[in-house]
Amino acid sequence: MPSPLMEILAGNVLIRPWQPADAGPVYRACQDSDIQRWTRMPSPYLLRHATSFVTELSPKAWTEGTGAPLGVFDAKSGELLGSCGLTEIRDGTGEIGYWTAPWARGRGVAATALRAVAAFAFERAGVHRIGWRALVGNHTSRLVALRAGVRVHGRTRIVEGPGWADVWWGTLMPGEVTPQTPAAYAPGSLAARRAAVFSRPQPRLPGLVPLRAADIDLITAACRDQESARWTTVPVPYVRADAEFYTLRHAPLTWAAGEGAVYQMVDARNEYVGTIDLRLTAGDEAAAEVGFLVAPWARGRGHATRTLKSLCAWGFEALGLTRIVWRAHVGNEASRRVAEKAGFSVEGVQRAGCAQRGERRDAWVGALLSTDPA
Repeated sequence: MPSPLMEILAGNVLIRPWQPADAGPVYRACQDSDIQRWTRMPSPYLLRHATSFVTELSPKAWTEGTGAPLGVFDAKSGELLGSCGLTEIRDGTGEIGYWTAPWARGRGVAATALRAVAAFAFERAGVHRIGWRALVGNHTSRLVALRAGVRVHGRTRIVEGPGWADVWWGTLMPGEVTPQTPAAYAPGSLAARRAAVFSRPQPRLPGLVPLRAADIDLITAACRDQESARWTTVPVPYVRADAEFYTLRHAPLTWAAGEGAVYQMVDARNEYVGTIDLRLTAGDEAAAEVGFLVAPWARGRGHATRTLKSLCAWGFEALGLTRIVWRAHVGNEASRRVAEKAGFSVEGVQRAGCAQRGERRDAWVGALLSTDPA
C-alpha cells in the first residue's frame, strides 16, 4: 500500500489522504441532506464523527491496507471539494465511494476524482477490479460512475441496517477508465436530463398524484372489479396485499430506478378514481408505453382521457420521449376510445401481443408521437 502521504493532482483538483485539520470542513459538508441520505454516515452528523473519521478511522484503514480514504480539494485554494476513495480493499478488489460538497457541485469534481483514484488504485494500490454501488434512486452517483467508465450491471438487494435496500452495482476494470465524459452522459444529454428528473420527488400533474397509502382500499376495490380483471393483468383474485405492494413498493421503486412513473387519477375533489402509468422502453431511450385502469364508480367521466393527455405531455417535455405506445386487448373498446380521444393513432393488431395470466392475446397497438398535433 502506498504511503498515506501521497498526493494525486488531476487538473485543478488535489486528492490526498485526510488530515486532522480537515475535520471542520468535513463536518460542514456532511450537514448536507443529500450526503446524509445516500451514504452510510451517521445522522445527525456531529463534529466528533468528522474528527474520528480523519484522525482515527482513515489512518487505520491506510495502516492496515483495508482502504484508501481520500479527500478532494481545490489545488490552488485548498478548499474541500469532496471525498473519493476506496472504502474497502480485499483480495485485489477495491470498493469506490465518493461524495461532493454542496458548494462544489456541477463542476465535474466527482468524475475527475473517480478517474484519478481509479488510476491510482490500478497502478499503485495492487487493485485489479473496482466495485461500485449506490442506492437505487441516487442518479447523481450513477451518472458520475458512467461518466468515468463504470459498467453498471444491474440491481440487487443488500442488508441495510435492520432491513434491506435496493442498490445498483457495477465494476471498473483496468483499461476501462474514460479520460473524458462520453457524449451519452455529458451535461445536457438525455441521460443527464432524466437523472435530474428522477432525482427529484415525483411531481404532481394535472389530475394525477403519486400513489397514496390512504387509498389502498380503493385501489383494491377497483382491481377486484370484473371488467378490470378482464382487460388488465391484475392478479385474480386480487387481495389487499397486492395493492399494498403496488402502492408502497412497485410505484416508488419504478420512480427511484428511473424506469417510469406510476400515478393515481384524482377527481376535482382529489379523490382516487383510477391508476395510470408510463413505462420507459428498455433498449429504446426515445420510447415508452402507457397503461391505465379506471375505477368502476368513475367510468364514463373523461378522467382517463384527461390524465392520459397530461401524462403524455409530461413524458414528451420532461423525459424527452419521441413515441408513446398504447396497447389493449382486441375488443377493449373503452380503452380504445380513451386512447383515440387523447390523440393516439391505432396502427393495427399485434398477434399475441399481450400476456395475461399465462396466456397471450391479440392486441390493438397505437402510438402518440411528440410531433403529433396537441
